[in-house]
Amino acid sequence: MVEAIYRCAKCGKEVKLDLSITRDLRCPYCGSKILYKPRPKVPRRVKAI
Repeated sequence: MVEAIYRCAKCGKEVKLDLSITRDLRCPYCGSKILYKPRPKVPRRVKAI
């Protein structure tokens, strides 16, 4: 059971989907196919050369 959390681009709701069962990624609320993986709010530090 592989679960992932996505955010819908159209309605903005967070969707928790089971990727082992789901082949078609769609928002269950509005039916949109455009889903984004939320990124953490922690900034990355990159060492300058």
